[in-house]
Amino acid sequence: MKEKPSEETLRHWHSDPNNWKFGIFYFNRADKRIFPPKKIAWMGWTVNFANPLSVLAIVVVLAFVIMMTKLLDRTKH
Repeated sequence: MKEKPSEETLRHWHSDPNNWKFGIFYFNRADKRIFPPKKIAWMGWTVNFANPLSVLAIVVVLAFVIMMTKLLDRTKH
């Protein structure tokens, strides 16, 4: 199993502007975290778009929300 990155490495990745596409989308192949902190960390977490599991997680959440919206809309009629 690979060693976890140090806090210093995590801080460096987070502060490196090359890891932030358009200033808001986190994209870092070296970072294996699915949900790293947002650029302004106290605002929560974001998705690491370089990690396929992150993208899959977003697709699953969106599919669930769409499915639930359609299901709830049907029950109203």
